Amino acid sequence: MAKLLIIDDERAIRSTLREILEYENYDVEDIDNGVDGLELIKKKKFDLVLCDIKMNRMDGMEVLEQALAYSPDLPFIMISGHGTVETAIEASKKGAFDFISKPPDLNRLLITVRNALDRGTLVTETKVLKRKASKTRDILGSSESINKIKETIERVAPTEARVLITGANGSGKELVARWLHEKSQRADSPLIEVNCAAIPSELIESELFGHEKGSFTSAVKQRIGKFELANGGTLFLDEIGDMSLSAQAKVLRALQEHKITRVGGEKEQEVNVRVLAATNKDLLKEIEDGNFRMDLYHRLNVINIHVPHLTERIEDIPVIAQNFLEEICRDYGMPVKTISDEGMVALQRLPWSGNVRELHNMIERLIILSDKVITGHDVTAFANPGGGTNIGAAHSLHPAVVSSNGTPDYEKFNNFQDYKDHAEREFIKFKLEKNNWNVSKTADDIDIQRSHLYSKIEKFGLKRVTE
Repeated sequence: MAKLLIIDDERAIRSTLREILEYENYDVEDIDNGVDGLELIKKKKFDLVLCDIKMNRMDGMEVLEQALAYSPDLPFIMISGHGTVETAIEASKKGAFDFISKPPDLNRLLITVRNALDRGTLVTETKVLKRKASKTRDILGSSESINKIKETIERVAPTEARVLITGANGSGKELVARWLHEKSQRADSPLIEVNCAAIPSELIESELFGHEKGSFTSAVKQRIGKFELANGGTLFLDEIGDMSLSAQAKVLRALQEHKITRVGGEKEQEVNVRVLAATNKDLLKEIEDGNFRMDLYHRLNVINIHVPHLTERIEDIPVIAQNFLEEICRDYGMPVKTISDEGMVALQRLPWSGNVRELHNMIERLIILSDKVITGHDVTAFANPGGGTNIGAAHSLHPAVVSSNGTPDYEKFNNFQDYKDHAEREFIKFKLEKNNWNVSKTADDIDIQRSHLYSKIEKFGLKRVTE
């Protein structure tokens, strides 16, 4: 049932509107002034507000502005006994859904209320769909450290406080930044990410602040920088510890003055940006070594969130592994495999030098190379956390990945996808030969549809060798 609020200083109007709307099965509250109405909006969740324009204590237009600043998607219908075209236009500009004159026409009132509620529902659904499309993963786990991170995000995200996220590579710093943005007041505005380690020092200033045409040799046209692109939203500076000192000075100025100047330009541009930063380095040590500015460190480190190494929260590995298992199998269009208890224990014993990112790759590898149930032997056989120490057991199934001296011959693969394709081909070939090329039996054995297996056979050019 939709919850409506009526704000009007005329008791007769409030009573009439309430009676009509309650007859239509709406849950209705009413209040006789804008100040108390605004407090109700902040305390309770309403689906629609009907607000008079001319009121004592606080004008209806002021209520509209303050309420939408607090809850931008809340539909407002403005009502007035002194309605003019100019008033209606002003209300619309300030964000009102519609304007109705007193005394309200019953049919028009009900149609307008219904349309406003439909529009509010569409806005909410659109936000949900956008969030799903962004594929922002949940922060998985229930360890004490992860629960603390989730609690901090809930507290900090709605504020404008800058956050410094620290932790090893692959631990999930970017995911924390994404959720800080998703749960912030800026969630409808862009999240712009900059990997400071991936941009040459001579180009980082242009990347962040933009440049004017002709400002340097390759500046053939004007470029808008990341600060301007993130205006109204969030700027995530990943690997901030790798930023050059000259760029640090300009970032500090932008944070202090909320203004930037493009490279080669003279005009200052005002920017409204919330900055989140992340690093895998010890910035205090970098400050001691003269590689990082202390004043910038204190500007960025208003709130610190440290993401622990995966080996510091091994109790979270089962839930993370299961989530990756379901996600990857779904993306591959195959039935979800299972991990045995021994397999899960084996995963928890690995050193995980690449953190959660390595765990994701490991699960993908196990899905491709293992049978329906992933065992502890599979984990030991296909794990390679130390650069090749434990992979030898897998070669009995896939001799083609072993060079003549018995060590893995990875030089032949340009990237991980090439290796995956190769391993998948060898695995399917092995199973087909084991089952005497009975496609139906092999499909059941590796738990995929026959049509999918036929596609794989055609893709990899597999043929039965007859004597």
